[in-house]
Amino acid sequence: MEEDHGDARLAARIRALTGARHPVAAAVVSPAGTRIACLGAGRDTSGDTTATATANGLDADFEIGSISKGVTGLLYAEALARGEIAARTTLRELLPLGDAPAGRVTLESLSIHRSGLPRIPASAHPWRRTVALWRHGTNPYGENIEQLLDQARGVRVGKPRPRYSNLGYELLGHALARAAGTSYEELVLRRVSTPLGLGCFYLPATAGRLRPGAVRGTNRKGRPREPWTGEALGPAGGIRADIRSMARLTEALLDGSAPGIAALDPVAPLGAGARIGAAWVTVKVKGLTVTWHNGGTGGFRSWLGLDRAAGTGVVVLSATTASVDRHGFALLTGRGDDRPQ
Repeated sequence: MEEDHGDARLAARIRALTGARHPVAAAVVSPAGTRIACLGAGRDTSGDTTATATANGLDADFEIGSISKGVTGLLYAEALARGEIAARTTLRELLPLGDAPAGRVTLESLSIHRSGLPRIPASAHPWRRTVALWRHGTNPYGENIEQLLDQARGVRVGKPRPRYSNLGYELLGHALARAAGTSYEELVLRRVSTPLGLGCFYLPATAGRLRPGAVRGTNRKGRPREPWTGEALGPAGGIRADIRSMARLTEALLDGSAPGIAALDPVAPLGAGARIGAAWVTVKVKGLTVTWHNGGTGGFRSWLGLDRAAGTGVVVLSATTASVDRHGFALLTGRGDDRPQ
């Protein structure tokens, strides 16, 4: 593994929590400042230097998975504030879905996972793709927008109850882009990356568009996994970022300078004891109110959580499929070294 980079104290804490057998990065944001660290970036678990390794591990970028939905939630709230859409705007008004049942779904219902859309459309053969991922590490996504719309035209819409949907967030993000007269990739650049100064925060449509510093993901056994890329996937799970950019995003979420900050405010129930805003989930943990989202792809796990009342936040990015949720919660809500200082 490569040497540690960044804050030594945070690096030691992350090593203790995760074992650091795979590349892992973390950021702790508090009123006292921001600390970041990255361990092991630049080599995969077999010890081979990747073609995209960088001299500084803090420049290494990871798949953030479904934290991308949190970004789409911000863009949804921002579009509402700009008057580009209304909560009751339907997909049919923005995307060419014709008379398909999915066209009647509102953007508001998509934003809180209450649209009735399935997690993945049956026409995408999710079981077949899952088996291919397990056996060969292949990317189960990769569709372009036209292929996504073809899938959406054939789905059945169920009851409007809480139901996590990757398809729903893919459609929401691309609908928001159409409302703004651009692509989702460009919308993220214009309204998130550039205004907030996120140096490495991007959506590769293909593996060939990965940047220098792109970390290679693995499963728990250390077997390499293909990157999850695809034009359609972007709004639901296609963003890659380095830890510096994720720390800057966390700062903006805490100080209110992020676009669409109202997305963090819970508006609907989501299971026992949880509430949801536009993608962002709010729960009570150890007496604290925590707003958070996590992410998981074929070779990565991620977590971003905020204690908004205290002005503290934590990000954890890992290049393997072992969950980092409990590590993120420990850093945000624990005591002593577990608690942001």
